[in-house]
Amino acid sequence: MACVRALRSSEAEIKLVDRRNFHLFQPLLYQVATGGLSPANIAAPLRSIFKKQKNVQVLMAGVDGFDMAKRSVVLDDKSELPFDYLVLATGSTHHYFGRDADWEPLAPGLKTIEDATEIRRRLLTAFEAAEETDDPAMRAALLTIVIVGGGPTGVELAGSICELSRHTMKNEFRAIDPSSARIVLIENSKMVLDRYHGSLSEAAARDLKMLGVELWNETRLMEIRPDHVIVSHAGESKRLDTYTVLWAAGVKASSLGKKLADSIGPTVQLDRGGRVAVDSQCAVAGYSNVFVVGDLAAFSLADGTTLPGVAPVAMQQGAYLGNLIAKTVKGSRPTSPFKYWDKGNMATIGRSRAIVESGKWRMTGQLAWLAWLFIHILYLARFENRMLVLFQWSWSYITRNRTARLITGKTKVITGKTKETL
Repeated sequence: MACVRALRSSEAEIKLVDRRNFHLFQPLLYQVATGGLSPANIAAPLRSIFKKQKNVQVLMAGVDGFDMAKRSVVLDDKSELPFDYLVLATGSTHHYFGRDADWEPLAPGLKTIEDATEIRRRLLTAFEAAEETDDPAMRAALLTIVIVGGGPTGVELAGSICELSRHTMKNEFRAIDPSSARIVLIENSKMVLDRYHGSLSEAAARDLKMLGVELWNETRLMEIRPDHVIVSHAGESKRLDTYTVLWAAGVKASSLGKKLADSIGPTVQLDRGGRVAVDSQCAVAGYSNVFVVGDLAAFSLADGTTLPGVAPVAMQQGAYLGNLIAKTVKGSRPTSPFKYWDKGNMATIGRSRAIVESGKWRMTGQLAWLAWLFIHILYLARFENRMLVLFQWSWSYITRNRTARLITGKTKVITGKTKETL
C-alpha cells in the first residue's frame, strides 16, 4: 500500500493483486480475538482506499508462481499478468517449527480475520462449556487458557484475556466465576518481550502478574493435545490440562518467497525463515526490477543482522520503492540505498499499561498506553476506521464492556455431563 501511494503521481500503470479484497491492520487483531473490536473496525476495502488513484487497478486473485523469462506473474487461474517491475510483499504466516500438521489445528495463531474470530470462538465457547459442566476437573481445564510465546502478540493477548475474564464478563455467569480463569503464558526465554530493554521487560512482567497472568518463563512446549499440553522446565516435564491453546511463538515467510526463488534459480537465497535475500535497494540478486519488501524480505545490515518483520519496516520500504520506481520510469534511477529509520517499539499489556522504547528513551504506564493508542489509531487505513476504533475504545474504557463478543462459526461445546435440554 505504501508503494502504491508513493506512485500516485507516476505515469506507471499499477496492478495491485491480493487474494483478499481488503487491507487488514494486523496489530489490532488481538482486540478482535478478545471481543474488543469488530473485524470491520480494523479492515478496509482496497477499492475504497484507492478509488481516487486512477493509475491503480485492484485485482482480487491469488498468485501461483512466476515466469521470469516472460516477466509475468502466474495467477491461481493460470492466467498471466505481465510486469515491468514486480514488488512482492506477501508477509508471513505462523511457524510451528515443523509441527504444523499436529499443532496448527489445536493452537490457532493470529494473522488473519479468520484466525481472530476462531480464537474468539474458542475463548468464549470455553467459558460457556465451563458454565454447563458439573465436572470440577473439566471445568478447571476449560477455564485454563494457554498462550505460547511471550512476544508482543502473546503479551497483548494475555493481558486482554485477563481483562475480559476479570472485568467484562463479571456477574454474567451463574455456575462459574470467570475471574477464576487461569491465563498461562509460556515463554522459552528468561523474560517476556525479551527484545526490549531489560527494564521494560521487567515492567511488562510486573503488569501481567498484576492482571493475573501466570508467567512460565524458561519453559519449552513439548506437545499439544486436544485436552492438555506438555511442557519442559528445568529438565522436568509437566502436564497442564486445557482445551484452549493460542499460538504466538513464531512466524515464517510467505510461501511465495520460495516460489520466486525456484523461478529465478540458485542466485536467490532464502534464510532459515524462508525470507528472500535482497540488496540495498530491496532488489533480488540478478534482477534490478524485482523487489521484495516487508516480512518476506531478508534485508541485511552492516552488523550482520537483518531488519525485523514489523510494520514500520514494510511501510518505509514500500514508500522507498514507490519513489525509486517513479524516478526510474522517468529515466533517472536513484542509487541511494534504503535506510530504515527506527522510530522505536511499543506493546500494550492492558488497560492503562504499555511500554514504549525509542533509542535510549523508554516509557511505561499510562502515558505509554496513550502513546500506543494514538499511534495505532493514526496507522489505520481510513478516517472512518479511526473514528470507529476511537469511539469503541472510549466506550470500552468507560464501561469495561466489549460489544463484539459473538460466537460465530461451527461450535462444538464440550461438557462434562449429558442431559436433555429444553
